[in-house]
Amino acid sequence: MTRILVTNDDGIDAPGLRWLARAAARDGHDVVVAAPVTEASGSSAAMTAVEEHGKIILHRRELPHAKHIPAYAVAASPAYIVLLALREAFGEPPEMILSGINRGANAGAAVVHSGTVGATLTGSYAGLHGLAVSLDVLSPRVSTTRSGGAALAALDHEEDEKRHWGSAAELAVRLLPTLTHTPAGTIFNLNVPDLHLDGIRGLRRASLAQFGQVQVSIAEAGEGFVRTAVQAADDTLQPDTDLAALAEHFAVVTPIRPPHEMTEVKINLETIPLHASALQ
Repeated sequence: MTRILVTNDDGIDAPGLRWLARAAARDGHDVVVAAPVTEASGSSAAMTAVEEHGKIILHRRELPHAKHIPAYAVAASPAYIVLLALREAFGEPPEMILSGINRGANAGAAVVHSGTVGATLTGSYAGLHGLAVSLDVLSPRVSTTRSGGAALAALDHEEDEKRHWGSAAELAVRLLPTLTHTPAGTIFNLNVPDLHLDGIRGLRRASLAQFGQVQVSIAEAGEGFVRTAVQAADDTLQPDTDLAALAEHFAVVTPIRPPHEMTEVKINLETIPLHASALQ
């Protein structure tokens, strides 16, 4: 039995969070949930928290249909929550981090901005295995290869309970034995189409695409302000990447790791002056 922290960046009330926590608990693991009070999407590995009188506020919560799983709503970013968990803020420290199930794919180079992935990166620095799980909720039924497996559309939160969170949760727990046999600190980034398991064509390993599923553009700029717009990326999909696999209705997993030193890069520091006199 593994002590697992389940967190996310969509907030404590997100349905994907409880689906993932319940699946891990059913698989026999010792699960604790700690997630942001409100949505923290795009927070990457930021260490942010809301304090009152020098204290980070957290509250015990009861997850629907998961009363047996201890859960906390925390006024902090996902990465900070992982740090708190490692310092025993929620009981025994975790041995593994599960993050998600995110409402929307975290694929391609955009993973650098993801709070879902950022939580697992923080655990990785402490030597913990991590699994970031995301559900591609952007209407796969009308997907095109130009939209990276999903058409960009307004997301109806009221429809969230009808999405296939169970598919992503089931694939996540099936990956755990494989994850635990990888080197310490390994992270798996799992993206799953919003389909029943029977409709998913399989599970593939793929590299990160050079772009994300969506892109930001400047819609309007004026005196003292800019207004942005989000639209589907129109880059051509690269074969054997995560976005290409999602476009073909495959679930896709990519092993990733935190930033590391590029030992292969050579720098001639002797030619760089250190003192002001050398610059005159």
